[in-house]
Amino acid sequence: MTTSSGRDRGSASAWVLGCCGLLILVGTAGVLRTEAVLGRHRAESAADLAALAAAGQIGVSDRICSVAREIATANAATVDTCVPDLAPDGRSGAVRVRVTVVVRLPLVGARAVVASARAGRDRVDVP
Repeated sequence: MTTSSGRDRGSASAWVLGCCGLLILVGTAGVLRTEAVLGRHRAESAADLAALAAAGQIGVSDRICSVAREIATANAATVDTCVPDLAPDGRSGAVRVRVTVVVRLPLVGARAVVASARAGRDRVDVP
């Protein structure tokens, strides 16, 4: 029969607690990274949609930037800049939009994520 020495008692508990702590730390880092990446994707999507909606107004109406703001607001973003670059006839051109989305990260707090997009429209023949 073997007897265990007194100094080995409880070492398994310490190892289990250490591994659990490490697992919690890695899990928390993974959640923070995932939230940050999702926030970046939301900002990029909002910028793309706002630029496409604004480009759709080229040659149709003069509400180019107001449409971009409406679409950005619907996607929880704010338009920082909206720069239409229209052809002399006003029927074609491109729009550059820059938006900001506020992302709330656990343990870190709120962070602003900025994204930009550009969309254009070829000449539209309106009868």
